[in-house]
Amino acid sequence: MVTGRRDAKLPVWPVEARLAALLPDLLVFRKPRGSEPELATAQGVLLGVHVTGFTALMDRFSLTCKSERDMDKLAHIFSYYISDIVEHVLCFGGDILNITGNMLLALWRVEQNQLSDIITLVAKCSLEIQEKFGIYHTREGQDLQLKIGLSAGRISQVIVGDERQQYLLVIGRDVDDVRLAQRLAQANEIVLSWNCWMLCEQYMFEVEIMREDEAVKLRDMRIIDPFDFDEHFDKCLDYLPHYRTSAETLRTALELDPHSDLDQKLRKHIMKNLLKKIDEGQPVEYVSEFRTVTLVLVSLEFHKTAWMLHLCHLIQESALYISTVIEKGGGQLSRIFMFEKGCMFLCVFGLPGDKKPDECAHALESSFSIFSFCWENPAKTKLVSISITNGPVFCGVVGAVARHEYTVIGPKVSLAARMITAYPGLVSCDEITYLRSMLPAYNFKKLPEKMMKNISNPGKIYEYLGHRRCIMFGKRHLARKRNKNRPLLGVLGTPCFSTDREKELEAFQMAQQRCLHQKKGQAVLYEGGKGYGKSQLLAEINFLTQKEGHRVLPLMLKEADSKQCFYAIQTLMAIFFEIDTCPAYYRQECLQRHLRGIVEEQLHCLFNDLLFVKFPLSFKVSHMDDVARQKKVKACFIKVLQEAARETPLIFLIDEAQYMDAASWEFLETLLSSMPIMMVMTLTPIFTLCGWAQHFLQSPQAILMPITKLATTSLLRMACWELGVVSIPQELQIYLHRCFGNPLYCEVLCQDLLSKDMLLFHDLQKEEEENSKWETLSANAMKSIMYSMFPANSEEGQELYVCTVKDDVNLDTVLLPPFLKEIAVSQLDQLSPEEQLLVKCAAIIGHSFHIDLLQHLLPGWDKNKLLQVLRALVDIHVLCWPDKSQELPAEPILVPSSIDIIDETKEKKTKLDGGSASLLRLKEELSLPQTEVLEFGVPLLQAAAWELWPKEQQIALHLECACFLQVLACRCGSCHGGDFVPFHRFAVCSTKNSKGTSRFCPYRDTGSVLTQVITEKLQLPSPQDSSPFQMKPSRTQEAFSSECCRTEEEFLDQVKRKLAQTSPEKDLLTTKPCHCKDILKLVLSPLTQHCLVIGETTCAFYYLLEAAAASLDLSDNYMVCFNMGHITLAKKLARKALRLLKRNFPWTWFGVLFQTFLEKYWHPCTLSQPPNNPSENKKNLAVLQQQVHCLSLLWQLYNLEATASSYRFACLATLMQKNSAEEFANEAQVVSTYVELSQFSQSMGIKDKWLHCEQMAIQKSSLCWFSREGLLATAQLMQALAYTKLCLGHLDFSIKLGFQAREICRHLKKPALENLVLSVLFRSAFLKKKFGLCVHVLESQWALISQGYDVLGLACFYSACLDLLLYGKGLLFRPFSECLRFVQIYEHSRVLFSQSNVMLGVHSSLAMWFAQESQWGLFEHYFSKACQLVKRTNASLFGAHGFVRFLECHVLMLQKIPEGIFMHIPLELRSQTLEYFKEFFSRCVTCPVYHQWVSELKASVMRCEKREFMSLTNSIRPFDTCLTRIWIKGEFLQENNS
Repeated sequence: MVTGRRDAKLPVWPVEARLAALLPDLLVFRKPRGSEPELATAQGVLLGVHVTGFTALMDRFSLTCKSERDMDKLAHIFSYYISDIVEHVLCFGGDILNITGNMLLALWRVEQNQLSDIITLVAKCSLEIQEKFGIYHTREGQDLQLKIGLSAGRISQVIVGDERQQYLLVIGRDVDDVRLAQRLAQANEIVLSWNCWMLCEQYMFEVEIMREDEAVKLRDMRIIDPFDFDEHFDKCLDYLPHYRTSAETLRTALELDPHSDLDQKLRKHIMKNLLKKIDEGQPVEYVSEFRTVTLVLVSLEFHKTAWMLHLCHLIQESALYISTVIEKGGGQLSRIFMFEKGCMFLCVFGLPGDKKPDECAHALESSFSIFSFCWENPAKTKLVSISITNGPVFCGVVGAVARHEYTVIGPKVSLAARMITAYPGLVSCDEITYLRSMLPAYNFKKLPEKMMKNISNPGKIYEYLGHRRCIMFGKRHLARKRNKNRPLLGVLGTPCFSTDREKELEAFQMAQQRCLHQKKGQAVLYEGGKGYGKSQLLAEINFLTQKEGHRVLPLMLKEADSKQCFYAIQTLMAIFFEIDTCPAYYRQECLQRHLRGIVEEQLHCLFNDLLFVKFPLSFKVSHMDDVARQKKVKACFIKVLQEAARETPLIFLIDEAQYMDAASWEFLETLLSSMPIMMVMTLTPIFTLCGWAQHFLQSPQAILMPITKLATTSLLRMACWELGVVSIPQELQIYLHRCFGNPLYCEVLCQDLLSKDMLLFHDLQKEEEENSKWETLSANAMKSIMYSMFPANSEEGQELYVCTVKDDVNLDTVLLPPFLKEIAVSQLDQLSPEEQLLVKCAAIIGHSFHIDLLQHLLPGWDKNKLLQVLRALVDIHVLCWPDKSQELPAEPILVPSSIDIIDETKEKKTKLDGGSASLLRLKEELSLPQTEVLEFGVPLLQAAAWELWPKEQQIALHLECACFLQVLACRCGSCHGGDFVPFHRFAVCSTKNSKGTSRFCPYRDTGSVLTQVITEKLQLPSPQDSSPFQMKPSRTQEAFSSECCRTEEEFLDQVKRKLAQTSPEKDLLTTKPCHCKDILKLVLSPLTQHCLVIGETTCAFYYLLEAAAASLDLSDNYMVCFNMGHITLAKKLARKALRLLKRNFPWTWFGVLFQTFLEKYWHPCTLSQPPNNPSENKKNLAVLQQQVHCLSLLWQLYNLEATASSYRFACLATLMQKNSAEEFANEAQVVSTYVELSQFSQSMGIKDKWLHCEQMAIQKSSLCWFSREGLLATAQLMQALAYTKLCLGHLDFSIKLGFQAREICRHLKKPALENLVLSVLFRSAFLKKKFGLCVHVLESQWALISQGYDVLGLACFYSACLDLLLYGKGLLFRPFSECLRFVQIYEHSRVLFSQSNVMLGVHSSLAMWFAQESQWGLFEHYFSKACQLVKRTNASLFGAHGFVRFLECHVLMLQKIPEGIFMHIPLELRSQTLEYFKEFFSRCVTCPVYHQWVSELKASVMRCEKREFMSLTNSIRPFDTCLTRIWIKGEFLQENNS
């Protein structure tokens, strides 16, 4: 974290200046003198600043450290604190030599005769530092304070290293003196070394002599005339040749002219991973990261008798060896620093670009190698101590802009330093390093606990003893144990829906059968990535084979095992002989018992070294050479195994076989070809196998079986098992998508959520009984689309649970578990520096991103470079193009063309720093085309890359994204821009206060510089921005509006005429495709997240509402509670919304009467001219728009209830909706309202009002062609007309209107409206007996409803399928079993329970089908359900259709009474049937299309009274009677309505 002038951007410097900013002037201006070590001396004054309390502060964080976020706070505190001190020292001409841990060392290099003046200057600098920065209060309660030491005299400058990497050291007595002065100083004190005191102008200082310590404590300076410090300061500047000469920078080193020699000289002193980033041009603020690393601190203490040059050679030799060993292991030597008795080498494994999965093991092995090397010559080194720690740290730059250093900060750094002191002369490591190394436990020794300064809980500390072979065998176990409560996914016989692992198990079972029947060895090798479930598969095979009575030898290998020859076979045979678990004294006797009778006794001693026994050496064996002995051992093993296989089949299970040694592979291949043995192994493909392993795989008896990732359903089922629930919510399903089918990732994520207590668990039965409440709406909404499964062994009465996410938990911001983050960061570090930077910036944007926004975050990148790196990442599948396969394929009716996303007024107003070109280019490119949108293709990579950024830089980048996207956050050009929530900006504009400060920036007065920047850059849309209702009608519009339509035919002709226009300039459908879906995905949804991260919650809420409105608009669904079946709750919410909109809706019948009177007679009189204030006018329009939506919802809700009270409420709602729409004065809204009123009147049987509203809609439709909203209103009108013509019996005209309406719906991407059109088309085609067209319509309908979760749409679809099955002359679009299964699953759904019209037809059709199949019991069952629904239906098309099917069932029952089929037929059935006929004609007066059909049915009932049909025998099927004759007679609809 580099800080400088906080209100300015960091300067753009050349590479040489960036290198110089990382190094002291001592290196920048030095002249190389020869080979290393390079030693030079100079005179100067040293200033040492020690920050006390910092280690204690780190300890506080470590106690509560649950994530890298605590490291973020720690680094932020230290960097801001130290940067002020650095800038102050630079202002006084000091040269910052290094910033190490919590210490800063600065040098003023001058001649000896100038020392006294410079000491005065440095003393003044020290006093000012203590005055300004002496104490820093943190929120954590731990104060940071300063201890300052001064020394002066001769300083030795040493350069060690080689031509690739060099390190600067300053040594000498006076360097030791400044450290001693620091330690002698207390907090807020300044101490001068004795030599410094002797050289200074003592009369100028107020001091306290510390005689015992030979030091001086500085109190203050005496400023007496004629002394003037300003003059003294100017005098000292003459002694400092590299002091700054301009006010623009604090260092002359940053203004040097580029020079190749200078560049090469400076590069040697900078770490290679940092150099790569600088060469790539990454800004300094992009360099810092938070990541987990392994630290190795090497302390070398030399003999005091070593003289200077000899000491330099010792350090040089050690540095070369340490850097070589560390780099070989994958780490880097970060820095070297001196202390009184020697020097320390700080090495880091896992820096950016260096992360390896096994870095802890490499760090331990490298440390032990260094330890051994340094102890080889005790005469050179007095003491060697090494400490290794592992944990999260801040890796980045600290200091000021002009001078900063790359370092690591964190509690683990302090712990490593304290361990050096606590455990001298050892290689010690912390517990995390011990566990993550995965090295054998016998390589470690637990050390006693010791107190460490400012470290309250260091944890267990271990000594690493080096890699050594121990007299013990490997353990007989696998990586996984089988969980009986969680069967393997896809195992045969387990009750699951998918069989992801059935293929793998089948391969094993087939190989096992071949082994048993053909008496030949077989091997199955499962190959898959880490976490794909290989070990779980082995555990299942272990269970199944042991259950069958086979003898199984399980073994899991580790990486260290590959270095021991014959280790795998040694351990397997020890398991076979059962000597791996027996006591050592009993081992020989046990082995002898197994060998007796198989291997002659004189050969038993062959196994002494291999199996750790002590048989006497026989004469025969003593005359064998090593090769002969090895061959004989193998032959004996094979003989023993062959003998055992005759009794019981043998199975070897080897987990992690890639770690098997070559000798073991060779033996297994011989064993496989010589006996019937079964081998099952697992392999990880990233490892390169040895030659014998590859030869084994090529054997015809070996099968390599790849393990693929799990399917989504299996992964969700696994998550349910891990959490112990039967269903999980949708947001958790989305969260688990980051697993990418990896079972291990799923398990770790679930366990992490449990450990962080982020989930709530509920009893399933109680949840189902929960009443509908607003507070539980979101949970119920999630439950409606939950993934559900049920356990295989669930017992009756067993408690089943479901889980939900806690309200205060946002899964999008949950940090990855450390284990998974390490895996992802290792993958990231395998990329090149430019690829890493691109991935990190893309991670800020989100899972999906547009490349223009990505380029905006990449400083200095042109489009060619961006595309080149993107292609490389796509080639290796790190990134991928979004999958469009699930989208409904559109018919070629749309031809995309260029459009503007933003209106011109908004385009002129909005300007972004450095982003204008990208923005304009983005707006010219069809909004956000598919070819320029990518998403992450590697699991967890996006989350891990996002977490690497420091918090402050995260906020800055999210702010850049928010500002870039903000101008795109509106409807697309084809929708004429504007808000998704109509007039949203006008509804909130009044919240700005008189001072001009917006409430959307509530943190402006906090003093935070960052929030002030946010306030200035991120503002909500202004009310003065463009609106779709600001445009004046064009001449074309005026001409067109004069063409008022009076009839349906004129309206259809006009629609055809407009659609037939082929000119691109005039074609209404082809020139304005909608891109709001892309804006929702790539602008609104990410914008909400960006605002949340930067802390602008009000802005986030604004864009969240916009995103929600866009989602509802695109799904054509404004009625969430209504479509979930929560009718009562939906009414309550609609009333509440109306109250907020200042439009009350009555609760009582008297209130309905009074409000109706007001709406009819008083409301039209109150309409007045709109106010002169345009902003207020548009706010009123926003309110009216929402009132119309709420009232529309209300009448639809009341229309579902067939009661007189509900009818009155529904009528009032329609009247209020009409008045609000007319006051709104928007033609499209008025047309939509009249369409809805006509449909309401039709469903209520009010014929005159029905047709009147329809005609009013046609007359007002003239201006609806010139906006997307108007086009939608036209499509709604055409659907209503098709519906009307169907109800009236004009079937051909209805079909024409339906096809035309569908074409517009497909263009507008309104699936719900298109589904309604298709339902009308099907019914018209069905009544016309055009069954081929019916099938085509159903195919289109299925393509729509199968894309989402629409129970009502599915019910209408299956109702149509049943009609086709019953009367479609044998046509079968969906089998009857599928239709029946849908009804059985969803008949108790809240949604379908409220849809009596649809369900009446469904149940009646099912009853008719079972009657056709002579299953009269099921007929009665579904007929009884229909009887319960008939009273709750209305005169709508679906209600009339269901009533007709219900009447057919009644007629059928009357026909079957003489046959004695029905046991419980009421005596009044005939009179009841006639009453139903009467009710149909009185209720369904607005649906005459069915009248003649029902008349024929009624006539058949009347004929039954005269017993004209009672002579029919039982062999006559029900559809051979009057119903079929009515259908075949058939042309009555055409005759009457042609």
